[in-house]
Amino acid sequence: MRLENLVALTQGSLLNDPFITSFDGIAFDVKKVKRGNLFIAIDSADIEDAVRNGAYGILFDKPAQIGDPEIAWIKVASVDDAMLRLLRFHLLEKELNVYSCDPITLKLAQQVITTSDFHVVSGDIADIFNQLWECEKGTTLLFSPAETDSNLFVTVKDIPKTAVESIEIIEQTLFETSFIYNNIFYERQLLSPFFIPYLERLLHFFKMLKIEFRLRPFTPIDHFEAVFTNSRFQVKEFGATDRVIIFEPYFELIGQQIDFLERQANWAKIIYIIPSHKKQFLDDADNIFTYRSERDIINTLKSTDFHFALIAEQDKSLLDKPLFKEKSEQLTLDF
Repeated sequence: MRLENLVALTQGSLLNDPFITSFDGIAFDVKKVKRGNLFIAIDSADIEDAVRNGAYGILFDKPAQIGDPEIAWIKVASVDDAMLRLLRFHLLEKELNVYSCDPITLKLAQQVITTSDFHVVSGDIADIFNQLWECEKGTTLLFSPAETDSNLFVTVKDIPKTAVESIEIIEQTLFETSFIYNNIFYERQLLSPFFIPYLERLLHFFKMLKIEFRLRPFTPIDHFEAVFTNSRFQVKEFGATDRVIIFEPYFELIGQQIDFLERQANWAKIIYIIPSHKKQFLDDADNIFTYRSERDIINTLKSTDFHFALIAEQDKSLLDKPLFKEKSEQLTLDF
C-alpha cells in the first residue's frame, strides 16, 4: 500500500518527510514485523522493537518518540478506528458473504466444526484484523453487531429467523439437553433447552448456504451460564448442589430468560438481580432485586433464599473477585 493512500484512508497525519513511499504488509504483533511492514502500535512500548525489526512505518495514537526519520510516522486519533478503516477497505475486494446474528447464535457457531470457507468473527479489532486479513475470496462470515462494529462490512444480511427442520428433545433439565438432529442422537449436551431455538436457526442457516458442518459435544457459553455453589458461594461440580447462580452479560436476553425460568422451574425459588438503571425495563415483582455495585449483588445473594439467581450484566468471574472471596471467608467463619 502506498503511503499517501494509507494516510488518507486512516485519516492520519504524517509527522515527517520519510524516505519510503509504500509498505509491504501490515503487522501489529512486534514479533512478526518484517522489513518493509507498516507497524500498527497497539502498545507504544513496542515501537522501538518494531523499528529495530525493519518496520518502514509506525502508525500510533499515543505520545511517542519519533526515531528513525527515514521511515514514516503516522499519528491517528484512534488505532482501533484506523485498523477498522484499513480492514474494511481491504475486504472490499474479497466479495465476502456476511451475515449477522445474535450473540448466542454466534457463541454456538464457534462450537460447531465447519469448513475453512466459513468463519465466525469475534474478538477485538486486532483479533478480527488477524482473522480476516488473509481470508479467501468468497468466504462466508458470521458476526454479531452486539460484539463487532457493523461498519466493518459494506453489505450485511441477517440469518433466517425460522428453521425448517426442528431438533427433537429427548430429555432435558434446565441446563442440559439430550436431543436428536438429522437422525443422530446427542446425549446429555451441556446446553440448556433455552438455547435450542438458536441452535435450530444456526443449523438451518448452514444447510441453506450448503456449509458443511459437524456437531461436537457442547461446552458452556458465557450466556445463561449456570454455576453451582454451596451456601458459602464456593463453586461445586455441575449438578452437585441445589443452589445455582446464573450469569447473563447481555441484558437484552434477560426478559426471555426470565420467561424460560418461570415456565420451566415454577417449583423453584428464583430471584433476578439486575442493574438499578435497568429496572424500568422489567415488570415489578417481589423477586426482582437491583444493584449498583458488586457488594449489592453479594448482599442480595447472602440475605435471600433461592434455588436459582439470575444476575444480569455480569459473568462468572464475579465469583473470583476479592470482594466476593472476602464475603465467602466471612460466611465460612459464621458457619
